[in-house]
Amino acid sequence: MAKKPALSPEDARAEALGTALATIERKYGKGAVMKLSDDAHVNIPVIPTGSIGLDLALGVGGIPRGRISEIFGPESSGKTTLTLHIIAECQRMGGTCAFVDAEHALDVTYAKRLGVNTDELLISQPDYGEQALDIADMLVRSGAVDLVVVDSVAALIPQAELEGDMGETQVGGHARLMSHAMRRLTGTIHKSRTSVIFINQIRMKIGVTGYGSPETTTGGNALKFYSSVRLDIRRIQTLKDKEESFGSRTRVKVVKNKVAPPFRSAIFDILYGQGISRSGELLDLGIEAKIIDQSGSWFAFGSEKLGQGREKVRALLDENIDLRNQIESKVVEFLGLHPKEFTPTAEDQDEGLDPVSVDD
Repeated sequence: MAKKPALSPEDARAEALGTALATIERKYGKGAVMKLSDDAHVNIPVIPTGSIGLDLALGVGGIPRGRISEIFGPESSGKTTLTLHIIAECQRMGGTCAFVDAEHALDVTYAKRLGVNTDELLISQPDYGEQALDIADMLVRSGAVDLVVVDSVAALIPQAELEGDMGETQVGGHARLMSHAMRRLTGTIHKSRTSVIFINQIRMKIGVTGYGSPETTTGGNALKFYSSVRLDIRRIQTLKDKEESFGSRTRVKVVKNKVAPPFRSAIFDILYGQGISRSGELLDLGIEAKIIDQSGSWFAFGSEKLGQGREKVRALLDENIDLRNQIESKVVEFLGLHPKEFTPTAEDQDEGLDPVSVDD
């Protein structure tokens, strides 16, 4: 039997690396290790975010299904607004959504304005943290819910803390609760193909004055480790008309991404009472893709002049839906984004969970 020709050191290293990567993917799934290149992403079903730029920054076209995601940021930065847009997109694609309102602060009227069908939205307002996470777990186990949003981690108060005296401390109780929930949820979330989004708040670390960020999120470190996607949302500018503010310029940074290369950002406008401005984002992306021509303060789409001034053009696109749809189709085609429908595959049906029973 002829011997195999000896491999060069470079070929031997490449073969060893290929074997290691294949073993890792077989054991831990696609995307456990990837190259940091533009084309390296996992082909998985997603839910669009309602922002074209953020869908692009996520690398796969939206929030991944069957994974845990975390959206965190300062107060009034747009965390709940973004999740309501994701719920609206999920419902538009035929999905069933649930909102676990631990903060007891969901504005139903505002949700309707953002396109959420509140008549079909499952809403729970639990009394304490264990109840909230147990409800989320049962919804995931049912296999009939496509998206579960928990608002927020900071409001998931352990029952022991709630029943104790005011001012009594329960050291590590919140972190232990989240750690137990993550271990319990992560497997069933993957099998049921449900997207679970946790909204979280920012706190300041005590005594941090040197290097590193003094900011941290609530609930310990478990959620950071178990999340496939973590989005840091910040308000970077207040939009004003003369002296009256009407919205905010918002940046979302993908600080963790296990399904595509991380550290990409998206910038869009959030208008008060309206949510993410689709027209404003299309205007920005259209200019960047050279689909819309800008000369000074004047804007044009092909041979058609759109007007002078960004806010006037945004208002025009809000009114002229046909024109906005033309621009959107060209932008989406240029960026290579294509909507994904909720079509159950044989794999989904094989791995589907049995309906949850009262004894679980």
